[in-house]
Amino acid sequence: QVQLVESGGGLVQPGGSLRLSCAASGIAYGWYVMRWHRQAPGGQRELVASISSDDSPVYEDSAKGRFTIAMDKTKNTLYLQMNRLKPEDTAVYYCNLDGGGMHYWGKGTLVTVSS
Repeated sequence: QVQLVESGGGLVQPGGSLRLSCAASGIAYGWYVMRWHRQAPGGQRELVASISSDDSPVYEDSAKGRFTIAMDKTKNTLYLQMNRLKPEDTAVYYCNLDGGGMHYWGKGTLVTVSS
């Protein structure tokens, strides 16, 4: 069974950095897209960044220039390096896998940006 487990969230001051990880297991060989989404308190879930199995990243405007998405295929782990964090980045961050005609989600990890 596919399982996605996020980690790396926490409390950080504005301007700080965090690296989120998503450990994936049970994934079959083949094409895929992995994504990071986030949901602010009381808000809607929104896309942050995505990366496909050909290692091509795509960023939303909220993340471009500050965040970096990467996949370590040898470790089956997706990363989101988050730099120059802002209070509006505060959200639960979710890992998503799109593959084999199915979508899979992790439980999320909370990022709080506050002074």
